[in-house]
Amino acid sequence: MPSTSTYYKIFALLMILAFATTAIAFIDLGIFNPIVAMAIAVTKATLVVLFFMHVRYQGRLTFVFAIAGFCWLVILLLLISTDYLTRGWLPIPGAIPPMGF
Repeated sequence: MPSTSTYYKIFALLMILAFATTAIAFIDLGIFNPIVAMAIAVTKATLVVLFFMHVRYQGRLTFVFAIAGFCWLVILLLLISTDYLTRGWLPIPGAIPPMGF
């Protein structure tokens, strides 16, 4: 089990990453804004799962189920993104077609 100082260090790191998330929202990085924000969010989520949910200090089966949950999340996000990215492929019924200039 981790010591109390480990929890304080992880909490401090989470606070730094939370401020980094807020700061990055005010900086224009162009297309990299969502990428950086997601990287920070994934880092924060990983720290919470590993330390505060004790996945790091439990057996392998707990770790396997945690990884399976993340894999399921990735599958769901991929399915959602395929729906979102292909919405413009078919015409909308009843919509006015664009002018062919």
